[in-house]
Amino acid sequence: MDDDELQRIREKRLRELEARLLEQKGKGQPQPARVLTVDESRFSTLLAGHPRLVIDFWAEWCGPCRMVAPVIEELALEMAGRVTFGKCNTDHNPRLAARFGISAIPTILLFREGALLDRIIGAYPKETIRARIIRSFGL
Repeated sequence: MDDDELQRIREKRLRELEARLLEQKGKGQPQPARVLTVDESRFSTLLAGHPRLVIDFWAEWCGPCRMVAPVIEELALEMAGRVTFGKCNTDHNPRLAARFGISAIPTILLFREGALLDRIIGAYPKETIRARIIRSFGL
C-alpha cells in the first residue's frame, strides 16, 4: 500500500466514526471527551472549528511522548467543552511539523481562534501543562 492509499483509508474511517458519533449525539447519548487525530489534511478545518485548540506533536518511538500522552488524555476529559485536544504524529505529518518548526518532541502547541499562543517543549507534569493552558486561554 502506498501513502496515498493509506491516507484515503484513514479519511474514510474517520468519516465513518464521525457519522457514528453524530448519530449517537442525535440519540441524546453523552459524548465522551476525546483527543482528536490531527493530520495535514484536516489541520486547517480543526484550527478553524475549535476556538481553543491544544495539539501534542509526538512520535511512536519517543519515550517522553509516551509519558505526556496520558496527561493529554486526562486534560481532555477535565477541560471538555472548553478546550479541544489533538495529537499529531510528526513521522506521519512532517510538513505540518516543519510548518511550526517542531525540532524536538513532545511539543505542545496552544492555539486560540487560529493563532498560535504558546508552545510547551518537552515532557512536563500534568499540573505544569494544565497551568500553561489555563494561563494561555484565560480559563
